[in-house]
Amino acid sequence: MNVSGERRFDAPRSTVWQVLNDPASMARTMPGVESFEIADDRHWRAHVKIPLGLGGLRMSVSFEKIEEREPEFAKLHAKGDGVGAIMNMDTTFHLSDADGGGTSMRWEADVRIAGPVGSMGQRVLQPIVNQQVNHVLGALDQQVQEAAGGAGAPSSGSAGTPEPTTERPPPETDPESYEVEPEGPTTSTEG
Repeated sequence: MNVSGERRFDAPRSTVWQVLNDPASMARTMPGVESFEIADDRHWRAHVKIPLGLGGLRMSVSFEKIEEREPEFAKLHAKGDGVGAIMNMDTTFHLSDADGGGTSMRWEADVRIAGPVGSMGQRVLQPIVNQQVNHVLGALDQQVQEAAGGAGAPSSGSAGTPEPTTERPPPETDPESYEVEPEGPTTSTEG
């Protein structure tokens, strides 16, 4: 399943690049992160709980930065293993200076899910993927605003309105490896 879009940030390209290439910053954009370990600046791992129907799918996801051209392009590969699913994802982003200031980002993700969860089909999985993408983009916006030193209004994007996010406090321990308090149960009013 392929998803793509564009996003504009009210921050310089160097700031957006810094956030996108900092594993700890990226961990704070991912929904359901329970723990996170950094091996080096090109390899890291997250243990996540992905909301899926009535429960959640726990996965261990390994990330590898496989290509980069600072400050305009990067490609990331992620492989996740969990009970009932194996996920492979390739993500790319292209940064450029936006008209009128700020930074424009074009992004693409190719997500492949195998196993019983993958057999649910794209019609079931697409809304879940879209919801996760909106969460990541909204949290990314917040990370960029914090890195730019402002608490300005969220920037606009073509991926829809991001859902509200709960800001997590910075880890009190070693910044290279930390545990994140699990979020409470969520309920959905969608049918």
